[in-house]
Amino acid sequence: MAGKYSVGCLSMSFAFKTYLPPAWTMPHMDTRPSSPCPFHADAQPPAPVRHPLGVWPPGPRAALTGWGLLRRMSRDLLGALAEWRQAFGDVVHLRLWPEHAVMVADPQLVRELLVTHHDSVRRWERATHVFAQLHGHSVLIAEGDAWRDKRHALQPSFTPKAVQTFVSTIAAATGNALAQWPAHDRHWPIESALTSLTMDVILRMTFSDEIGEEARDVEQAMRTTSEAANAEFYWPVSSPDWVPWKRGKRQSLAVLKGLIDRHLQARVSSPEDAWPDDLLSRLLRLHRDDPQKWPLQAVRDECMTTFLAGHETTARTLIWWAWCMASNPAVQAAARHEVETALCGGTPTTDTLPALRYLTQTLEETLRLYPAAPVLISRRASGPIALGDWHFPAGTLFMLPVQLLHHDPRWFPEPAAFQPERFAADAARIPRGAHLPFGAGPRVCLGQHLAMAEMTVIAAMILQRFTLSVPDGMAHPSPVMNVTLRADQPVHLALAPAAAGAS
Repeated sequence: MAGKYSVGCLSMSFAFKTYLPPAWTMPHMDTRPSSPCPFHADAQPPAPVRHPLGVWPPGPRAALTGWGLLRRMSRDLLGALAEWRQAFGDVVHLRLWPEHAVMVADPQLVRELLVTHHDSVRRWERATHVFAQLHGHSVLIAEGDAWRDKRHALQPSFTPKAVQTFVSTIAAATGNALAQWPAHDRHWPIESALTSLTMDVILRMTFSDEIGEEARDVEQAMRTTSEAANAEFYWPVSSPDWVPWKRGKRQSLAVLKGLIDRHLQARVSSPEDAWPDDLLSRLLRLHRDDPQKWPLQAVRDECMTTFLAGHETTARTLIWWAWCMASNPAVQAAARHEVETALCGGTPTTDTLPALRYLTQTLEETLRLYPAAPVLISRRASGPIALGDWHFPAGTLFMLPVQLLHHDPRWFPEPAAFQPERFAADAARIPRGAHLPFGAGPRVCLGQHLAMAEMTVIAAMILQRFTLSVPDGMAHPSPVMNVTLRADQPVHLALAPAAAGAS
């Protein structure tokens, strides 16, 4: 949810004649009717000047096939995109035969693609095919009318008002988990601890159940399937899962599907008047009312997406947030002071969450530095598209690097610094499209309100109880893209009682 699964790699399914534009290419003038009033003619903005169709933006040399660029991306996608943006600008052409891909790192143009041109683009087929192996045909995968129907049916469960009903569940799960954390630990595996906690939260909201002892198996299954998916994005086709070297993926898929199936079968076997008011019950009522549109397989698919997206991206963000707090003691102390003042030792509620404004800023800054979805799922043009100075033909694949936008010094001075003040009410205005932790447009993350409420409750309750610090010898983890933005090493932090580190 916080920023659902998303990728920006490239498949190989479309060909179009290409060449790099020479410096002297005559631009094509986009003519539009001028103002009928001669007194205001000079006040009209100039008509945009666009290159003719067939002229591509600058980009790295691609040799014969461009597959060398693809290999570079497979080793370090985020580093490659940053290097090319630095060398060629905000709009970069990547020739990866038979594809024409265009990286767009300009906030205004990204918003145009996601909002203005929403109906003229569809998500990259290779990504949706890979994700469908686990998510089926859920709202994450669906397109067109099928997506609209699913989104409309699910939306009521994720509105800000609906999210308020989950706050007590989130707080109860968090209190139960934190009671099992040690008061003192110099090397606490906070990555695993927070992953288990977010799994427990989403299971309670979806199935009214707790994660239990299977948390470690599910965590490992998530890591294995994410690594497998990330690798498959760079190949035009996937080898079948029955091949011997995919044994780990097969087993991981079985673990995750088994988790969902057990809860689904248990619920349908019980009388409806005993069903709790959770997401599964709401989905099953859709099935009851219209079994043709909502077969049990559709219910299963939505439960899988809710569980996976609902805990994975939230866990990643909280792990990076905990690291940022441990690395910035003054920020941690200020956030804790706000929590103590607002909550007075009590549990967060829907009434007290709005008072945690600075704590929310620390989460927003974490999402800027370490967006859980650092590259959105690429979009393919279904017809010709005019974007900025360029005309792009049907079939063009657009890559949207959220992390590059978030780290651009034009919008965020000192972009590598952790500065929650960027998101204060009186801070300088951030250009629209420069901060997209949950995407934008009609396909903006369905669970964004739930994700922010969940992370705020968990963060507040951690600060109430613990002081976080970086263990001796622990190096700063490097972010790597593995579908979501993960640390390149398991994250451990030192724990101490909050009172011991209060200032």
